Amino acid sequence: MSTPKAATGDVVHTVGIAELAVISGKQGTVITHALGSCIGITVFDAVAGVGGQLHFMLDQPRSQEHKSEKADAMFASTGIPELFRQAYAKGAKKERIIVCAAGGADLLNPGAGMQIGRRNLLMMQRLFWKNGIALVGERTGGGVARTMRLDLETGQVTISAAGKDEILWIA
Repeated sequence: MSTPKAATGDVVHTVGIAELAVISGKQGTVITHALGSCIGITVFDAVAGVGGQLHFMLDQPRSQEHKSEKADAMFASTGIPELFRQAYAKGAKKERIIVCAAGGADLLNPGAGMQIGRRNLLMMQRLFWKNGIALVGERTGGGVARTMRLDLETGQVTISAAGKDEILWIA
């Protein structure tokens, strides 16, 4: 995760593929790029001043070698619980947390092949249902890659795809 200064002076926290970041404080932006079959999830608690983002690649590990702590953010099955653990550890509360998701597209051959995006979506939905988490905004599926941004001051979540920006959630 890199944290360069944006042109406005705000810190930009870039979450790479198979990474997550949870930030305390209400300044800056958390951003992830290239959400094709991968899924990005943002969490935000305005009262606690905590925001975070996960960019996971796959639904779950296929072998024991991938079940390491370093691989937590690579998989929905380990990354999603870790995102919430870190947010709660910094003061976020389940009853206040705002959750958005984007990605899960099928870019290579829609309707055929491994359907990684679909498997990622199903695992995310299962984990959210099992834990009583509701999405307030979602742009998933389809055939386009997305960029996802979370403004740590306002909680605004913006999705960029095909040269267009769309506000997914704002208070």
